[in-house]
Amino acid sequence: MDLILLGAPGAGKGTQGALLAERLGIPKIATGDILRDAVRRGTELGRQAKRYMDAGELVPDEVILGLVRDALREAERGAIFDGFPRNVSQAESLRSILEELGRRIDAVVSIDVPSEKIVRRMTGRRTDPETGLVYHLEHNPPPAEVRDRLVQRDDDREETVRHRLEVYRTTTEPLVAFYRESGVPLYAVDGDRAIDQVQGEILELLERNTPVGS
Repeated sequence: MDLILLGAPGAGKGTQGALLAERLGIPKIATGDILRDAVRRGTELGRQAKRYMDAGELVPDEVILGLVRDALREAERGAIFDGFPRNVSQAESLRSILEELGRRIDAVVSIDVPSEKIVRRMTGRRTDPETGLVYHLEHNPPPAEVRDRLVQRDDDREETVRHRLEVYRTTTEPLVAFYRESGVPLYAVDGDRAIDQVQGEILELLERNTPVGS
């Protein structure tokens, strides 16, 4: 199964993608994670990506398409896309790559969360630079002994978060119409609920069309 998770930054795509990957036995392709790792390691790709990520802008297509192609070649049984495609051009490129491999997108799930709740989710995140663990000041408070050393990522600051949401609305939301017109099964899920509730609904929707684990 090749599945796309859509949703604004902070809607929960990463969490749901990881759970689905374990449940379905296929990898999660999260280009954001790959790019952030490259930034941490200071690679040439990472330095290019950092300029866009720090400003809340989308990383250019040419930087990530090669990564996606290589990942798909290794993921023979399918993959879950988290954060890709981000625009119609990327969606068309992904369709071409999959066609080369004799595959297609089986379903698209849009995880919907109100913008103001996303702002609260993202601006409350703090990272421990020593361990890499991520906490949330409201939902997952850090232990007292690490609180003073926590940092807020540049792309979790309120101004950047709001800019990223606006970029999403103008650039990524058109994917909903693109996939609807393409005839790909498209499901909208309320992401403003407990993680297990969202996961349960996604699995139920997928099972209607494709047996889970196939």
